[in-house]
Amino acid sequence: MIEVLRAGALTTVQDLGRPGYAHLGVPRSGALDRPALTLANRLVGNPEQAAGLEITLTGCVLRCTVASTVAVTGAPARVWIGDRPGDCGRPLAVPAGAQVQIGPAETGLRSYLAVAGGVAVEPVLGSRATDTLSGLGPAPLRDGDRLPLGPVTGAPAPVDFTPTGPPPGDRIRLRVHLGPRHDWFTATAIDRLLRTAYTVSPVSNRVGARLTGATLPRAVAGELPSEGLVLGAVQVPADGQPLIFLADHPTTGGYPVIAVVDDPTPLAQARPGTIVRFHGPQR
Repeated sequence: MIEVLRAGALTTVQDLGRPGYAHLGVPRSGALDRPALTLANRLVGNPEQAAGLEITLTGCVLRCTVASTVAVTGAPARVWIGDRPGDCGRPLAVPAGAQVQIGPAETGLRSYLAVAGGVAVEPVLGSRATDTLSGLGPAPLRDGDRLPLGPVTGAPAPVDFTPTGPPPGDRIRLRVHLGPRHDWFTATAIDRLLRTAYTVSPVSNRVGARLTGATLPRAVAGELPSEGLVLGAVQVPADGQPLIFLADHPTTGGYPVIAVVDDPTPLAQARPGTIVRFHGPQR
């Protein structure tokens, strides 16, 4: 069992999501930084799809009521097990009753905590992921919550340290494919999208990363009937500012989609103010 002593700004249970239900209006959801969660699970001996915690920016404090093993990945943060410091990117033994404290993200935005056995809240449509848009899955954690753990199925990884690449920076490049509605925009809009820099807005969340920068003018007036949306879709609302849909995105929408991002994973760690530039497959 895990007891939540301090939940932080937004800590949610996440696994790899619930694919296959978009036709019912249910997005995949799941961890925004999937590689970080799967790495944490491998470090503690869990299957990659086991549920862990996605901890946003401010950290959290937990207590393990039984002896366990944890790992923290994603955005680097200070980790304490009881009164001793621990390292991100390695398995950490936790005595029964010890506190696990994850500090604020030093760079990036989201840290991930895996616990041996996985977080075993009740699944919904085959997943334990919190979907912040639809409300499916467990609610975001609150102080005093208690989370059950599943049975331990594997030994911790025999590593002292796991290289995870450079920490998240303040600039990212995203490859896009134009369409399906790029013909609703002027040539100027396409040029601006591929040649100018945008900034991640503070109102971004798990649903989407809102960007601010050069407006993208329309060539076609009016609005579309609602049509399907996918992860990474770059939708342009009436204000002309692009919005990139993330894991908790709606499955339909009426604003035109100018392009689709190949891999939106870097946005999982993009703080407000991060510079985003787009490039096409040919660039």
